[in-house]
Amino acid sequence: MKLYNTPMPAPNPRRVRMFLAEKDVEIELVDVALVKREHKSAEHLARNSLGQTPVLELDDGTCLSETVAICRYLESLYPEPNLFGRTGLEQAVTEMWVRRVELQVMSPAGNFWRHSHPFTAKVVVPQYTEFGESNRGAYERALHWLDSELAMTPYLAGETFGIADICLLSTVDFASWIGLPMPEAAAHLKGWHARVSARPSAAA
Repeated sequence: MKLYNTPMPAPNPRRVRMFLAEKDVEIELVDVALVKREHKSAEHLARNSLGQTPVLELDDGTCLSETVAICRYLESLYPEPNLFGRTGLEQAVTEMWVRRVELQVMSPAGNFWRHSHPFTAKVVVPQYTEFGESNRGAYERALHWLDSELAMTPYLAGETFGIADICLLSTVDFASWIGLPMPEAAAHLKGWHARVSARPSAAA
């Protein structure tokens, strides 16, 4: 297998690298340079017609994209440690939190990045900067909501670390890099962030 990867600070490839690190599994990484628009090359578009990373290429040539789908496949190959939940209920709760992270946290951060950040001005034409800036408040409100949820549990989906935490960490760290820091008052969120950032996989 090969993982077509983009290094930090790209958040989505980092999810898969963290997942692999938690599984203690190494596969070949092939870096795709976004600044050189290698993700829009004909060769890469043949792997993922949306021209995005990461992409997992299997030994038979099958290509999987979308980070959680890639991680689900890897979980089937390397089931321990379990990161998606063992029971039907645990899996449903995990799926709920992954979706919440994607919709409530990633979405406003992504809109801010695409429409307000100078790095994306050359590729997002036109940029709607007022719309982009309006997502700053939505992102902060989402983090305050998460702070209240994390007052009751050490990890997003319960007592154990899992894919939902990977999704949130990659998002929060990327958001901080683009100018959306965690609120100072979000003590429970910051405690969670310290716990998951201390894991060796966080350096992946």
